[in-house]
Formats: sequence, structure tokens, C-alpha cells
Amino acid sequence: MRTLYLDCIGGIAGDMMLAALIEVGVPESALLDTLQSLNLTGWEWHSERVEVEAVYARRVQIRVVEEQPHRHLSDVLAIIEGAPLSERVRQSARCVFQKLAEAEAAVHHTTPEHVHFHEVGAVDAILDVVGSCWAIDYLGVERIVCSPLPMGRGFVRAAHGTLPVPAPAVVELLRGAPTYGIPIEGETVTPTGAALAVALSHEFGLQPPMRWEAVGYGAGTAVRPLPNLLRLFLGEAYAPINAQGTWQSIVQIETNLDDATPELLGYLMERAFEQGALDLFFTPVQMKKNRPGMMVTLLAPPDRAETLMNLLLSETPTLGVRYMLLNRRCLERVIHTVQTPWGAVRLKVAREGERVLHIAPEYDDCARLAREHGIPLQQVMQRALQAWQG
Repeated sequence: MRTLYLDCIGGIAGDMMLAALIEVGVPESALLDTLQSLNLTGWEWHSERVEVEAVYARRVQIRVVEEQPHRHLSDVLAIIEGAPLSERVRQSARCVFQKLAEAEAAVHHTTPEHVHFHEVGAVDAILDVVGSCWAIDYLGVERIVCSPLPMGRGFVRAAHGTLPVPAPAVVELLRGAPTYGIPIEGETVTPTGAALAVALSHEFGLQPPMRWEAVGYGAGTAVRPLPNLLRLFLGEAYAPINAQGTWQSIVQIETNLDDATPELLGYLMERAFEQGALDLFFTPVQMKKNRPGMMVTLLAPPDRAETLMNLLLSETPTLGVRYMLLNRRCLERVIHTVQTPWGAVRLKVAREGERVLHIAPEYDDCARLAREHGIPLQQVMQRALQAWQG
């Protein structure tokens, strides 16, 4: 699956997104042709390669040279509908502006239809959104994953006056999305950037397993102590199967507990598997002050890591969790069904290429038949293996 990972090193804004998309392979001339086909006037395009903390990136600036009207959502949608764009691009752009309208409506206690777009209804924001949606479609991206978003602090001047950072609309847009604070004065995530991340991303979290084909950097305009960059990774997601088996990336999450009850740990295990954990196990450990404790270890796909870390933080007394990205090699597993005198039993067959290494009867099937027929569990398992062997 063709995947785009948004690595928001210094944040995200619409112009940073456009710049990074050009750097990963979108022809700038074709992008400009698309933007110039919109029913918008009074803007100029400026693009250049710059060096930010020894990293070469692209900086794009759309300069507004004529006064722009304040637009409602319907005005913006009409511009999108009247443009020569594919339906997929139109749908993506509509979704971004719908998210923006809903956020602004929540802030100003009105409805999305009555929101007066100011900064986000200006020509540069429309070009940022439509251009980004077109470029993502041009690259054939099927799945977008976004990193947690770094949030600065301080104040920013806007059409409604001086606003705290992150701006109220950004706060509304990022409800439920993973964020973290950084020691930066200034706006690291703009409303347009937040809307692009929320509307277009299929999920937030760590980079999924993928093979990079291209990496591009988009630079913001502000000069900061930390690199003001958005990095995009474009490539194919993978979980290849070959003669050596399957190679996968997983996240291992751990925490130590000395005050958790057995009931709490049992409940935690149930919830973890419900939320996508691959495995969970408990290891007795000796903790400080000679207290016996329990180390909880959780294995998960990278895209479930944030959810499962939040589960540990909310459902246990822990004050923190640790995690690491690991690689694992798995045998190919196939399910076969065999018939026994008492009924059907599934077998898990583990292979390496054409070679069968392990065969295990499915416990639930064997236990059910043993109970129904009043026979030993071991007898059912043995007959299932004999049926496989022929």
C-alpha cells in the first residue's frame, strides 16, 4: 500500500505541506498549473530551496497581492466545485474545509455554514489545501499516517485579535489527536496545517513499517531554536512473506507496578487484546524498598502503540511507560481443518517456505469437543494430529 508519513518535526502548516510534497516528487510546474486553474486572483508564487540546520528543504510562499473577501464555507466549496479537479481531490479538499468550519463554529458558538472564514478563507489557505490534496492524489497515496504534533506556546495575531497558542481553532481540530509541548514561542501548528493532518490522515502515531522511495522536507518561514521543518516519507507499506518467513515491526511497551491488584491486571489484559495488542504478559520483579512487583510487557503493531500506552496510563497506577520499536521474524501460519470421530478441529500449521515446522490443534475446538463427548482433551488433540498425518 502506497503510504505517506507526515513527520511533523517542527510542526505543520499549509505552505510546509506543499513544499514537502514537491520535494518528494510532485512536479512544481504541474502543481502550479492546477492552482492557476482555480477561480482565484491576486496571488503570487515563490519557491526556493533553503538550508535549515544543515538540512536542505524547500520553502514555498504564496503572497497575496490583492485584498481578499471574507468567505463563508459555501464560497470556498463553490471554488472547489468549479475547478477542474478529480472527484477524489474535491472530496479531500471539501473534508479539510468542513473540519475547519466545524472548528471555527465551535470556537465562535455558531454553525459551520455561518462561519466567516478569515485567514483560512484567504486565497493562500485555499491554494494550500487544494494544492496539497491534488499533490497527494498525484503521488497515488493510499494511506496517510501523521506523527504526534509538537505544540508551541505564546500568542499570535489574527483577524479576531491576539490569540493564545495553540489557537482555539487548532485546539478544537486536534481533539483526540496526540500532541506534546515543545519549548518554542510561536505557532508551530496552524489551523490549515491541523485541518490537513486531521482530515487526510488515516491515523496518528509512529511511522508504520514501510520502504522509503522518497523523503522531502518543507520549511516554515519562522526562525526558531529547533528546526522548523515538516518531513514527508513516501513509500510502500510492507509485511513481506518469503522463504525466510515474515519480517514485521512491532512496539514493545513496558511499565513496572507494585500496587496493582490481580483483578486490575486481569481486566487490563482483556482491554489490551480488545484494543489490538498482539501479546501481553506479566513478569515478577523486585522493586525499590524491597517491594515485590509486576512488570507489564505489551507487544503491539506500531499503529496501536499510542492507544495502548494510553490504556496503561489510564487503567493502572503507573506514572509512566517506556517503549521501543523492535523487528521480529514470524513463520507463515496457515489454518487447516481436519475431521475427528467427534467433529472438526482446526490446526495451526507453521511453515518456512514449503517446510512445515510446527502443527498445533486449536485448543478451543478440542476443548469444546472434549466437553461435549465426555472424553479427555488430550485424546481429541492426538486424533486431530493423526488426521493431519493421514
